[in-house]
Amino acid sequence: MSELIEIERKFLVVSDAFKSEAFRRTRIVQAFLNSDKRRVVRVRISGEEGFLTIKGEPSEDGVSRFEWEKQISISDALALLKLCEEGVIDKIRYEVNAGDHVFEVDEFFGTNEGLIVAEIELSHVSEVFLKPKWLGKEVTGQAKYFNSQLLKNPYKNWS
Repeated sequence: MSELIEIERKFLVVSDAFKSEAFRRTRIVQAFLNSDKRRVVRVRISGEEGFLTIKGEPSEDGVSRFEWEKQISISDALALLKLCEEGVIDKIRYEVNAGDHVFEVDEFFGTNEGLIVAEIELSHVSEVFLKPKWLGKEVTGQAKYFNSQLLKNPYKNWS
């Protein structure tokens, strides 16, 4: 397996203006076979597709980490979901063009309802990108915003 490094920055979202700018909207349900921050193993159903993803420990600044993902059948994803740690992440992902990039904006439901986070994948750490007006405070590297951690300490419990 070749090493793949994901470079990603994460932001809070300050308005729902992104919804009218989105070119795609997908329902996502996911859970974790392992939610240890050093090696997260995620099972995801995204629309009509299943995925198994392994993520390594984030870099010190939280911008990059190892990521390996493989598409699996929906039936395999459903079977693996039954083996996962307690709880599921339920969200709608909106994809929004911003200059040469695409923001993935996740609107969470269930115990994380009210949380909206935008992520952008970059080709290098210092890459410049357009910041839409609805983009708020950067939360890159803040573990409490990792999906795996949102199951352990949901947004509804934050003060």
